[in-house]
Amino acid sequence: MLRIIDARTGDRVVAAPVRRGLTRVEAHASGYGSDTLRILLVADLLVRALELGGTPVWPLLTGEHDQAELRAGAAALGIHPFEDGQDLAAGLGEAQVLHVVGLDRPAEHAPLDAARLTVAPVAGKVPADLTALRLALLARPRTEPVRLDAALLSEAHETLVRWRRAVADWARRPSRPVPDEVRGRLRTAWEDDLDVPEMLRVLRWVEDAGPALPDGARFETYAYADRLLGLELTRDLGAPA
Repeated sequence: MLRIIDARTGDRVVAAPVRRGLTRVEAHASGYGSDTLRILLVADLLVRALELGGTPVWPLLTGEHDQAELRAGAAALGIHPFEDGQDLAAGLGEAQVLHVVGLDRPAEHAPLDAARLTVAPVAGKVPADLTALRLALLARPRTEPVRLDAALLSEAHETLVRWRRAVADWARRPSRPVPDEVRGRLRTAWEDDLDVPEMLRVLRWVEDAGPALPDGARFETYAYADRLLGLELTRDLGAPA
């Protein structure tokens, strides 16, 4: 069950107390930049995690500036589309609402009567390689500021290239199930306030596990984790070795 730290109180709470009830995830992002893309990325993770847990989600984007550019950047970043929060439909009977806001944004950007996730700012311009940006941001806790630089983005790019090649190679071996221990570690991580950095540590352990872990199990592990990460880790399947 997904639990998040509610920024209003600092308490850890169940993200969707009514598991099968419609949950509205509202991302508060206005203007195009690394900060606002990170807000949408965290909202995207929240939507994915809730859906993986069986909770129906209604994702909304609320903001006034550069919305077309922001949506285009979000799509390039692998973020699922958000509906327009300015045209909120009434009468859907959603059971709970979650707001995702910037850490440095005024409190009035989200109502005080709903759970709130805050996202720390990002220093640096939006780079050309948005897939590398996604991994670079996922590797840091959402409450910690990030400074984008060439070294950080280069490391993320190199990791993605290596992992995609490895996944494509592992896919040529007989499939094996995700080990229960590994599946449990991944699930525990993302259900603990979207602890994606811990998920990435698990993937690095799987990568370096050696012959003790069959390649088919490595492939299934990466494919399973990518349902939340959204890094297109299986993109190179079928490419020449």
